[in-house]
Amino acid sequence: MIGLKQETLDDWWEVEALYDLCFAPGREALSSYRLRDGVDPVAALSLVARDTDGILGGAIRYWPVLVGGDAVLLLGPVAVHPTRQGEGLGGFLIRESLAVAVQAGWQRVMLIGDAPYYTRFGFDPLIGVVMPPPTDPARILGRALVEGAWDNVSGDVSRWVMTP
Repeated sequence: MIGLKQETLDDWWEVEALYDLCFAPGREALSSYRLRDGVDPVAALSLVARDTDGILGGAIRYWPVLVGGDAVLLLGPVAVHPTRQGEGLGGFLIRESLAVAVQAGWQRVMLIGDAPYYTRFGFDPLIGVVMPPPTDPARILGRALVEGAWDNVSGDVSRWVMTP
């Protein structure tokens, strides 16, 4: 049995090790990581999945970004330990975290990923949303958490800047 809980500081190193295991070396050089520099993940949406023995099976994080000045959630990374892949854990993390995002009042979410996988969770290609290079525009996907939330939202994706 897998249980979800909000990621804590005590989980951080173990989650980072999972991301290192699941993604290619140099993952932090990707444009999505540049958008995360100096910005904290959205704590309520950063979840870890552990089995009854407390072993980490998967993790998901979200980050606030701006698209043309509008607030957007950037999903990622999401990873499942190789020993737990094929069990539906990645989908479980995505569905549950999106439900929390809706409850928290977020309107829209985007990610960089493979459309054939993410369309099953309601993600579609975003036209007019521009990630920093080198990002393949066909991999920029979004989902409205509120009907029409992506209407008239376009432009460059930029770092979330907190105003004092």
